[in-house]
Amino acid sequence: MQNAAVAPAGTGTTEAVDAVSDGAVDAVAEAAAAVDVVVIGAGQAGLSAAYHLRRRGLVPLRSATGRGTFVVLDAEAGPGGAWQHRWPSLTMASVNGIHDLPGMHQPEPDPRSPSRQVLPEYFAAFEEQFELAVRRPVRVHAVRRAGKRAGRPAGSADRPAGSAAPAAEGGEGRAPGQEPGRLLVESDHGVFAARAVVNATGTWSKPFWPRYPGQETFRGRQLHVAQYASAAEFEGRRVVIVGGGVSAIQLLDEISRVTETLWVTRREPVFSEEPFDEPRRIAVINRIAERTRQGLTPESVVKATGLFWTPWARAAQARGALVRHPMFSRIEPDGVRMPDGAFEPAQAILWATGFRPALDHLAPLGLRVPGGGIRVDETRAVDEPRLFLIGYGPSASTVGANRAGRRAATVIVRELLAPAPS
Repeated sequence: MQNAAVAPAGTGTTEAVDAVSDGAVDAVAEAAAAVDVVVIGAGQAGLSAAYHLRRRGLVPLRSATGRGTFVVLDAEAGPGGAWQHRWPSLTMASVNGIHDLPGMHQPEPDPRSPSRQVLPEYFAAFEEQFELAVRRPVRVHAVRRAGKRAGRPAGSADRPAGSAAPAAEGGEGRAPGQEPGRLLVESDHGVFAARAVVNATGTWSKPFWPRYPGQETFRGRQLHVAQYASAAEFEGRRVVIVGGGVSAIQLLDEISRVTETLWVTRREPVFSEEPFDEPRRIAVINRIAERTRQGLTPESVVKATGLFWTPWARAAQARGALVRHPMFSRIEPDGVRMPDGAFEPAQAILWATGFRPALDHLAPLGLRVPGGGIRVDETRAVDEPRLFLIGYGPSASTVGANRAGRRAATVIVRELLAPAPS
C-alpha cells in the first residue's frame, strides 16, 4: 500500500495541469533542482525503490546536486503511508499479508495492536536505518517533460501513440530543468529536474464513489471506507454496506454486531475454498500484468483472486449477517430502492467500493490510452521510458511492491544513469 504524494483531488486533472504556457513552464524549469531520480510517495513501494537506489550507490539529495542522487517526496506529515489512516479496529491480526520491507524484518507485533500504529512505527524505523531522508509533507502537482514545450518532447508532435519517447539528450549550457532529457516534477516545495521518476502514489488518496440516481437526495450519512472510524458511530442506524471486497466484509462483520445491516453487491460474491498457492498467485499476477501492458485499467484484487473465507467472513456468516442482496437501482431520501421495486430503509450508506490509482499529476505526459490506463511493462511506462510505476497493477501487493522497487532501481541505474560512452 503506497502513500500518494500528490495534489488533492480536483487540482491534478488533465485540464488543470496542461493549461500552462510555454513561458510559465520555462520559468519553472529555470529554477528546477537537478537530481537523478525522484521517488513520489513513501509507502511500501516508494520506500522499496529508495532502498534499492541506495544499495546501488545513489545518495539522498541534500545540499549538493548532480549524478548519483535521489529524493523521496511524500505528502504525509509522518511515515507510514496509507496505514496511518486505517480505522482503529484494523489490527495486525486482520490485515492482509503484510510483507516485510526489504532489508529489515518487521518485529513480531501483538496481533491485537492497531495496524495504524504498528506499521507507521516500522516504516519510520526503516527510513531512519537506511537514511532515506524523505521530504514531507510535499505534494506533487505535475510531472512534465523538460525542454521547449515541456508538455511533450521536442519533435514528438507526430509520434504515434505507444512509441517510445526520445532518449535523453545532452543539455550543455542549459539549466537542468531545460534539458530535454529530464522530467520536471513540480511540487509545493519546489521543482526537481530528474533523469528518472519512480511513481509510487498508490490509491488511498483517490477513493472511488460510484454514482446512482437519487444519491444527492439521501438524508442520512454517506461515507467511503476511507472515512470509516468505528462501528460504534452507527449504533441505532440501519446501514447499507456496498461492495464485495475484503474491506466490505470485514466492516460488515463489525457493524452488524451493533446494528442492522444490508449488504449489497453488483455481482454475486464467490468464496473460494482453495488455498491461494504459488501457481494461482503467479497466474493472477500474469493476468494483471497483461492488462497493464495493454493499457487497460488495473482490475480489483477481488476480481482477480476471488474471496477467501477469512475469520470475519465466518463470524458474519455465523451470526446470519453474511447475506448478499443485489445492488439497489436508486437512492431515495430515507433508503434505497431495490431492483424488484422493494424499498429498504436506511440511515447510512457505507461505500466499500475501492480506490483508483492516484495518477492525475502524470496527466501532462499524455500517457493514458483508450483502455483507460497507462501502458506499463515490468514497472516501466511503455510510452515514457524515464517513468516507472510501482505499486500499480501487478505490483499492488506489499510483496509485489518490494520486487517492483528492486526492478525499477536496477533498470534506472543500468540504463538511465550509466555513463555515456566516451
